[in-house]
Amino acid sequence: MARTAFILILLDNDDAGARLRDALRAQTGHSCRAVGTLDEALESIRHKAPDIVVTPAQLNGQAMAPPLAGLLDRVARDSSLVLIGANPAPLDARNIQVVLLPEKDDIIELVDPIARAAKSAAARRDDRLLEKSIAEHRHDVFEGIVGSSAAMKRIVELIRKAAPKGKLNVLILGETGTGKDLIAQAIHKRSSRSHRPFLPLNCAGINESLLESQLFGHVKGAFTGADRDRKGYFEAADGGTLFLDEIGDMPKAMQAKLLRALDHREITPVGSTEVRRVDVRLIAATHVDLQRSVDEGRFREDLLYRLNHWVIHVPPLRERREDIPLLAMHLLERANETHGTSVPGLSNDAMESLAKYVWRGNVRELASVIEAIAVAVEDRTIEADDLPERIRGPRDLVPVSGGMVGLTMAEMERMMIERTLQATGGNREQAAKMLDIGTRTLYRKLKEYGIS
Repeated sequence: MARTAFILILLDNDDAGARLRDALRAQTGHSCRAVGTLDEALESIRHKAPDIVVTPAQLNGQAMAPPLAGLLDRVARDSSLVLIGANPAPLDARNIQVVLLPEKDDIIELVDPIARAAKSAAARRDDRLLEKSIAEHRHDVFEGIVGSSAAMKRIVELIRKAAPKGKLNVLILGETGTGKDLIAQAIHKRSSRSHRPFLPLNCAGINESLLESQLFGHVKGAFTGADRDRKGYFEAADGGTLFLDEIGDMPKAMQAKLLRALDHREITPVGSTEVRRVDVRLIAATHVDLQRSVDEGRFREDLLYRLNHWVIHVPPLRERREDIPLLAMHLLERANETHGTSVPGLSNDAMESLAKYVWRGNVRELASVIEAIAVAVEDRTIEADDLPERIRGPRDLVPVSGGMVGLTMAEMERMMIERTLQATGGNREQAAKMLDIGTRTLYRKLKEYGIS
């Protein structure tokens, strides 16, 4: 989503053309070429489509607009024709824009308006390329999984290979919010078990006794409050798929019972001696480094070997930024459908801000942002100013004697926390160390400033 433009300058005065070219390069960073004749200009356009062509309205008694506009309209549909001097006759050019500038004694006085026209043309070009990219990759939505990056194509390939193997356990690794649950659902939907249940259970924060009852069920009277028999997830998912999310947080004593269920394909409800056969495919997911947990004695090595028959690594969103435009549009369509809004899309500036932001909460955070903005704007294009400040960036700061004015102390503290989290890729423990504060203090600050 670059903002650099290619400017073609047509002036019969070589010195003036060179001065304008050099000034635009120096002040704007745009790529520029100066030519001296209409034929050279036309040949240059055919060779490389410019974003903007600058020329006098009349050159050597000939009107420049008709031949230039005609060619640009065919080969450079997002370009602008900047005419210096008299207003030309109406042009039959449907795609390009025509910008009229007055003559100046010094051609350098036109640098600023030409630069503005170039920026506008480059933005139109980028908008169209973005729309084209999104249109071309609409098909890159696989069972709700969105992405055209090499990493996501690899994941889809792994899903396609694993799904038909109905007894193959799958382990999905990735940060929180990367969409591990969607991958698990895709494996189930593409398998021969798709007509049977898909049951997800999050293992985080569940104590051992409750988790055992959740997984294996219990019989009446097994414990206080057990007033009836209850099937567990294993039995309820018989013939289908059981998805255990955040398995890295499972209590270690419970890991041994899970291992037995996987090895023998049988379970015993809490409070019962009856062994029940089950046919369940297990898909597990975690954001935890399980090998490290094994080394530290927090996770059973034999269970890890039982789980990782087929491993899928899901990269964080910051490592596949090329997927962000397509993801944003997909999530916007979903938000429109959910809330009855009719937001047509995002501006190029807004999309560029999304692509540059470090998404600590990954796709989940992006979805939350898109949904909230869609509800707010309702029926117009999302602009960069509609984005939260943490995404579009802080307002301009003025350095004064090594400090900054224009911010309160609280704003400065929030900014430093956000930037440190960006630098650590969202690792809060590492960020706390860099900020020289306790982890609990950092979590309190995150809540206080509404940083997700």
